[in-house]
Amino acid sequence: MDSSNKNIRKWGHWEISASKPLIIAGPCSAESEQQVLETAIKLKSSGKINIFRSGIWKPRTRPGQFEGVGHIGLEWLQNMRSEIGMPFTVEIANAKHVEHALRASADALWIGARTTVNPFYVQEIAEALKGTNIPILVKNPIHADIGLWVGAFERLNKSGISSLAGVHRGFFASNSAPYRNDPKWEISFDLRRLAPEIPILCDPSHIAGKRGLVEQIAQVAMDLQMDGLMIEVHQSPKHALSDPDQQITPLELHSLLEHLEIKSKSVTPLELQELISEQRVMLDELDVKVVELLEKRMKIVDELGHIKANNSASIFQMERWFDLLKQRGDQANDLGLNQEFIKDLFQIIHKYSVEHQTKIYQTLRRQE
Repeated sequence: MDSSNKNIRKWGHWEISASKPLIIAGPCSAESEQQVLETAIKLKSSGKINIFRSGIWKPRTRPGQFEGVGHIGLEWLQNMRSEIGMPFTVEIANAKHVEHALRASADALWIGARTTVNPFYVQEIAEALKGTNIPILVKNPIHADIGLWVGAFERLNKSGISSLAGVHRGFFASNSAPYRNDPKWEISFDLRRLAPEIPILCDPSHIAGKRGLVEQIAQVAMDLQMDGLMIEVHQSPKHALSDPDQQITPLELHSLLEHLEIKSKSVTPLELQELISEQRVMLDELDVKVVELLEKRMKIVDELGHIKANNSASIFQMERWFDLLKQRGDQANDLGLNQEFIKDLFQIIHKYSVEHQTKIYQTLRRQE
């Protein structure tokens, strides 16, 4: 392979590179054959959409909500492909879905977050896919569990599926404001580290939850050098039967793609490299001091652990914890720092402090 192609990733018959990300777009749900065809025609006119996406089986949280049109939607998608030549992908959640999708010769399939979270479902799908090598997209599980995500890829790979890609769509959190789902970009970094050969796309629609934030999230994904985007697009989002708030129009997608800045993986200018290097040296010096301060803090935690154990005191002091959060939150606010950032930081520090003191407590109890 020559140097010009060394950064190209293959997924199915699609080639993905830093300058040519994979773009998948279409409605959250297929609602009518006319909607599918008209949306696809408008999307294809941009010349930048690789695959048309549409859900036909919709796993809803509560009964009574729109659960998709079912396998009849596959006929609409087949007719769309025949008429305008755009390949399509649909979501599958069980072996029956796989059977219908393969019979319709779907060009690719995706496994949703609600399915990835359950190894039994993924295994059932993997078994149903044996003997094929259709390209598969796997969305991250609802909760931030890298093991479940990687496990899904492993199950599919053991069934002979080698054309795999991940879709980073964010994670459930009790407070993910301003987004619908917490991006937790670091989880995608973990996937890249554990499975560097797997392309990773971003689903900005599900992270954003609001159409006004989709472009912002898409740009962040490109800045993080993800391999593509999977975006929900509807002709009339306000009238969509599912996820109306996060879908954008075909025209809005065209505008988004026009304004999207694709960061090249080539070396940045020498002047910028030098400026970055200076700032990184400063960050490294501060990081060393942060770790040294944490080491000093942990020594005090150790002493507290012995005091609590020797006096049979509770490791976790609820009032102290709330007081700590308030004090550090107020301090963050005074310094112009994000309070949620400081809260998350001290939750991690407190977690390991409690774990350390618990070990001390257990060790001293065994010695008695």
